[in-house]
Amino acid sequence: MLSTTHAADGERRCDILIRHALVIDGSGAEPVAADVAVHKGRVAAIGKLDDWQAAQEIDASGRVLSPGFIDVHTHDDTNVIRTPEMFPKLSQGVTTVVVGNCGISAAPVTLKGEPPDPMNLLGKREAFHYPSFASYVEAVNAARPAINVAALVGHTALRNNHMDRLDRAATESEIAGMRAQLREALEHGALGLSTGLAYGNAINAPTEEVLALAEPLAEFGGLYATHLRSEFADILDAMEESFRIGKHARVPVVISHLKCAGVENWGRSSEVLHALERAARHQHVGCDCYPYTASSSTLDLKQVTGDYDIQVTWSEPHPEQGGKMLKQIAAEWDVDLHAAAARLMPAGAVYHCMSDDDVNRILSHPATVVGSDGLPNDPLPHPRLWGAFPRVLGYYSREQKLFSLATAVHKMTGLSAQRFGLDLRGFVRVGYHADLVLFDAETVRDAASFTDPMQPAHGIEAVWVNGELAYRGQDKKATAARAGRFLARTVQKTSA
Repeated sequence: MLSTTHAADGERRCDILIRHALVIDGSGAEPVAADVAVHKGRVAAIGKLDDWQAAQEIDASGRVLSPGFIDVHTHDDTNVIRTPEMFPKLSQGVTTVVVGNCGISAAPVTLKGEPPDPMNLLGKREAFHYPSFASYVEAVNAARPAINVAALVGHTALRNNHMDRLDRAATESEIAGMRAQLREALEHGALGLSTGLAYGNAINAPTEEVLALAEPLAEFGGLYATHLRSEFADILDAMEESFRIGKHARVPVVISHLKCAGVENWGRSSEVLHALERAARHQHVGCDCYPYTASSSTLDLKQVTGDYDIQVTWSEPHPEQGGKMLKQIAAEWDVDLHAAAARLMPAGAVYHCMSDDDVNRILSHPATVVGSDGLPNDPLPHPRLWGAFPRVLGYYSREQKLFSLATAVHKMTGLSAQRFGLDLRGFVRVGYHADLVLFDAETVRDAASFTDPMQPAHGIEAVWVNGELAYRGQDKKATAARAGRFLARTVQKTSA
């Protein structure tokens, strides 16, 4: 149980003093027993701080204190403004989210009608108010979300702004318009460019379009993150395409939610990781992964199959079918799976399309960081939205012993901050921003399930964002503090 006392005046003073914690600093180093002082939103001291006094002291005996978790793969773009409490993330220890993944972002966006698939994952038309990236940054800071926000710019979003239709390649003039918007975003702190080349509104973009669009990234120290053109049989070709784009743009590559999807692809994770390692000899490459064997996105006819379960999470024309398996709906309607899916669209789905062995192998790889890929606007979201990070700590580290607790924390903090250029984040170090999580290593676990997904995790006892207590685990409630801010990429602009 988290307990606090109030100290008397003294010379070495701070705002918060967390005593007797088992500190896992985010570097991958083993835990160290220490006190941690926080002052003016930063870590002021670490060690045996008997001569320090604070306005608030916390006895963390028997608990782990780590950096706040960084969710590198989210679709919280509009939610950090519309629902700034961000309870699904805060309650699992997340203190920073990276938005703008899979080629879709809230900014810069100008819609001609309803958002095209899969931009509709971010909300309906009224959720998009940000024609420039600068306007999005301003809106995030005005909303004062409970957690920090860093952002990529989506390729599909840029295509939407400049093309009359998305089922073709962009022209030179359209690419020039996209590049100008990307440059404006980079000037205002965007992390880089993301693509979602598997989706119908980006799949007709040839590699050359992305090569040309990515060229400004290096000048600003940006990166290239990609939902591969295929995560199924053609995954190796899709990976090679991403490596080619990274080499051409001279920037790091992050493969989003790396997986071996589809029954015919099960068992190929060693081959896939070998391709990643081979590329890493010549360029900076990495990946993120969510800790589940099921994916979630919009309902896609290309992914409809009878080989594994597909759960429909929402449907615009048939909302009453949300929560049912596609097989059940098809049987009720007396049609085949593809006909049922077509009738349901636009819709969302959870695809139980991966094997445990592949997920274990990818998640444990040294190049992998953790991202939830949660979909906050789904009426019945994949449980990763609420449970991804405690699941890594509880199920994969403590129960399955896939890696040590220090390694688990590293994959969710320090390694993530370094990869995405988040300066003075991701580590418990003097001078760093005090984004911190206190948890019970023996009880921490995810509570969210596929049938009951909106459940806060167990074992997260306290969360601080920029030195402000944002979440109390003993009553599983957020505080009134909303101390998050927009985080601009900190790599300095260089000459092209």
